[in-house]
Amino acid sequence: MFRKILIANRGEIALRVIRACREMGIRTIIAHSEADRDSLPVRMADEHICIGPGPSGKSYLNIPNIISAALISGAEAIHPGYGFLSENPSFAQICADVNLTFIGPSATAMAIMGDKVSAREAMAAAGLPMLPGTRVLRTLAEAREAAREIGFPLMLKAAAGGGGRGIRLVNSPEEFERVFTLAQNEVREAFSDDGLYLERYLPRARHIEIQVLVDHHGNGVHLGERNCSCQRRNQKVLEESPSPLLPPELRQEIGMKAIRAVQQIGYTNAGTLEFLLDDENRYYFMEMNTRLQVEHPVTEMVTSVDLVKEQIRIAAGEPLQLKQENIQFRGHAIECRITAEDAEADFRPQTGVVEKYLPPGGPGVRVDSHLYAGYSVPPHYDSLLAKLIVWAEDRDAAIARMQRALDEFVIEGLPTTIPFHQRLLRHQVFIRGEAYTRFLQEEAASLGI
Repeated sequence: MFRKILIANRGEIALRVIRACREMGIRTIIAHSEADRDSLPVRMADEHICIGPGPSGKSYLNIPNIISAALISGAEAIHPGYGFLSENPSFAQICADVNLTFIGPSATAMAIMGDKVSAREAMAAAGLPMLPGTRVLRTLAEAREAAREIGFPLMLKAAAGGGGRGIRLVNSPEEFERVFTLAQNEVREAFSDDGLYLERYLPRARHIEIQVLVDHHGNGVHLGERNCSCQRRNQKVLEESPSPLLPPELRQEIGMKAIRAVQQIGYTNAGTLEFLLDDENRYYFMEMNTRLQVEHPVTEMVTSVDLVKEQIRIAAGEPLQLKQENIQFRGHAIECRITAEDAEADFRPQTGVVEKYLPPGGPGVRVDSHLYAGYSVPPHYDSLLAKLIVWAEDRDAAIARMQRALDEFVIEGLPTTIPFHQRLLRHQVFIRGEAYTRFLQEEAASLGI
């Protein structure tokens, strides 16, 4: 087992990894920017080292500085968290080249699954069902030809990257050129790669994802599914497990297929396979996230499995102690992503000082957050402030508990999405378990957004 791990991330996920390491008796070094010098992870890690100024390109994305920090501090492994360098094959390979263990999959597996088109090809070869789609497209002419073959409406998606960037619904040939150009400009700026692909649009689709763990000894398990259908501009705002309206036998079918599929490409560590479901529960592979997910706590709550500890054990070469037949799914969990955004002003990001911070508590309530009263929210990073997670014996009880927890949650000093989540948790479409990926967009008026 590792004696010392460097955490190449910030905010709540850095704090989450620090806590797991402390329980495992592992020392931690936090690599931080100047803007995060007074952050809670810096205060709680055993050691800290500054890797650059506030902008992420000069700090959390600065590979030479991060590698140097790990080597100087005597770290044996690097945990990338999520975002930043967590899905960067070059970073994973550089770690291997300098004898640092990257806590995640190999660079080869990450490269296969990081490109969405090659991921589709690999998973199709492994037997997962796919929506009709295309290869990588880089010119308007070839994209138009492919669009005629697939038919409208269709989805435009980035071949590289994630976070909802470049995803566009195109309803007709007349708007295709404008939307394609906009999407291509967006992904070129975000990922330095202008490749797009087309995929048949599935109306009123539900978005579910399967959590898998695979070790280096041929063992693999799935930890059930999360429903991520509540999305705004293809960004998740609320997740839950298990998914409403999904039969247990279908969960097992998709989960076992997911394990076999990733094992065929030599994938190890934690990973999440994302699927779309239609009204008849037919499922189609969409993409894979080769890292820990923001919404991993809901899986932890219903399975009692610590995913961060499992990531570390797998990376250290230990065999999985989990057996599929022993994994039990108990109760229901919901997570709300609380962000520094003004929902009534098109979710405009906010910065400022947290003047008052009072997280909710009580049975079945968990808050993953790096906030404290007096904390200054920097302008350089993602707007996530806290993840509010609740667990209860069934979905109705979990909804009631989340409503209560949201009502208790106090963050003063800047606008947050707490009021938006309060409205969402009381919306009848959500309460009935009928949310779909365009639900928030189509019900915006009733949600006050």
